Amino acid sequence: MNHFTVLTNDLDATRAFYIELLGLSEGFRPDLGFPGAWLYAGGQAVLHIVAGRGMPAHPRGVIDHMAFSAHDLRAVAARLTEHKIDYDLRRLPDTGAWQLFCLDPSGARVELDFDASEPAP
Repeated sequence: MNHFTVLTNDLDATRAFYIELLGLSEGFRPDLGFPGAWLYAGGQAVLHIVAGRGMPAHPRGVIDHMAFSAHDLRAVAARLTEHKIDYDLRRLPDTGAWQLFCLDPSGARVELDFDASEPAP
């Protein structure tokens, strides 16, 4: 897997969601002739944001969600709550790992996976 691409009508809000709330960093993006951003995790471009195109009727489309490994569940949950972003937190019965699901500003579903040793928010 190389990266995901999300479409948005609000580049600033989408960029802020992934950078300020989820901890990705913005990096090099060639001039592609349309607005957007490339966001990185550990030096790898993992998420491309494309603005200036039409939005699909159903934002999630055929891809149900994208998942990222994450850490500091309490801090992430607090940031989401502070920004009034609803989330669904689940604990896997077999492993105890945490799964947090939320929507980005354009309606893309995001899963954040936390280690079982992390305390509940």
